[in-house]
Amino acid sequence: MFERGFKTWCEKYAVDARSELNLKSSDPLDPRKLAANLKIRVWTPDQVPGLSAESLQILLRNDGKSPSCWSAVTLVVGTRIVVVLNSSHSKGRQSSDLMHELSHRIRGHETHDMEASPAGIMLLSAYDKKQEEEADWLSGCLLLPREALVWIKGNHIDPNEAAQIFGVSKRMLDYRMAMTGVNRQYA
Repeated sequence: MFERGFKTWCEKYAVDARSELNLKSSDPLDPRKLAANLKIRVWTPDQVPGLSAESLQILLRNDGKSPSCWSAVTLVVGTRIVVVLNSSHSKGRQSSDLMHELSHRIRGHETHDMEASPAGIMLLSAYDKKQEEEADWLSGCLLLPREALVWIKGNHIDPNEAAQIFGVSKRMLDYRMAMTGVNRQYA
């Protein structure tokens, strides 16, 4: 699925990103601090200039766990980049969504045009599965690098507490523990 060495590169990048922010390799990484370091602005819909109250209400309508509910969008105008996050989602999901969008920028993925249907549904003009999978993997590494997972297990941190400390969902923590082999290592 991934090019040879990609996962290793992601783990190294996650540690290097922490180092740039004067953090230890096992410290939590605040996605907003990484965004600021990358010179990427982060907004919520209420910060978008000129957005009507009606549009804001529509954007922040939380459709629960509906997969059609939007999470985040990256806007690129010239050299300026803004990520707009759906602030109606949980903090853990917002962290994951922001890291995903930052991962696209870090990997240099192409941006795609977006259009709105007559019903107001946002539609991407293109979707690159490989780029989405890369962004998913890198964002997981940035939020929970293997060294952090080993620290969590080695210090017997309760999974719910660990998710809170790292600002992620318990589901993300469980996924990373399983996918990195840390669960098997500590079984």
